Amino acid sequence: MTSQSKGDQSSLERFRGYLALLARLHWDARLQGKFDPSDLVQQTLLEAFEKWDQFRYGGEEELAGWLRKILAHNLADLLRAFGRAKRNLALEKSLEAALGDSSSRLEGWLAAEQSSPSQRAMKEEQLLRLADALDQLPAPQREAVVLHYLQGMSLAGLASHLGRSQASAAGLLRRGLGKLREVLRNEN
Repeated sequence: MTSQSKGDQSSLERFRGYLALLARLHWDARLQGKFDPSDLVQQTLLEAFEKWDQFRYGGEEELAGWLRKILAHNLADLLRAFGRAKRNLALEKSLEAALGDSSSRLEGWLAAEQSSPSQRAMKEEQLLRLADALDQLPAPQREAVVLHYLQGMSLAGLASHLGRSQASAAGLLRRGLGKLREVLRNEN
């Protein structure tokens, strides 16, 4: 392990909010009340720490991808244990792809395509800040913002999903975005 990669091992904690957001985006309703996404994230970070010597550090993007892969594997294990099913590689691959797609939507929400290494690093840092800021929102506001802006749910669909009127759902979105801006502004 190089000295640079060894130093970066301690930065795994920076990805907690990001992994929590991805876990919540892909949390299966059957697990609700039985397990918590934060436990899945903790398991993922612990596993990454234990397997750090297997990771060839190539930057923040590669680290995020490696962590997403571990998260997908752990979520598939949890679903399998809950459902008493055999290992399903197709499920793990589809979860990996879904987590990758969600990460791409998050990145797209932040900024247009950036090409230089420093711009990509800045975008990765913004992504982590956004995930941490979303984690600080009250649960109903976070759910509304994530479903509408990151998963593309329409306002009507959001209102139906939340069991609210469209005006109420829009107010929840407005308050969520306001709080999100406030949290991000206070971090600077």
